[in-house]
Amino acid sequence: MSMAKTTSRKTSATAKRPATAATRKTTSAAVDPAVATAVKAAVTSTSKPAKPAADDDTMRKPDLIEKVVARSGVKKKDAKPVVEAMLAVLGEALAEGQEMRLPPLGKVMVNRSKDLENGTAYIVKIRQPKKATDASRPSDKDPLAKAAE
Repeated sequence: MSMAKTTSRKTSATAKRPATAATRKTTSAAVDPAVATAVKAAVTSTSKPAKPAADDDTMRKPDLIEKVVARSGVKKKDAKPVVEAMLAVLGEALAEGQEMRLPPLGKVMVNRSKDLENGTAYIVKIRQPKKATDASRPSDKDPLAKAAE
């Protein structure tokens, strides 16, 4: 008789997020008690539950949209539907196991997938080409040997 292996997800008590005015620690001499009380009340009275802690290096959809806006110069209201549509198309292609060649991201291939209770896990291989060297610069390594004198 085999026992099913269970895993549990550990959550951190404190979120790894940048300090804001409400969460930044300051000296007691620099804080007005009335302001401190108002800030504490505003922070603790939020009706939304706290999000689980996330890694600082995790890029989320809002982060992606902001970076696309910054790089392309288009307005956020114009970029958001495009980014969401692109993510939907990429998700559908992954679900179909379709190979994708998307420069500069690279070649994306689904190695295998596994159905789970809450979704599907995909093992994906992404091959990015090496950065192309500038053709105008001479190469340090000459493929031909120098002629004997």
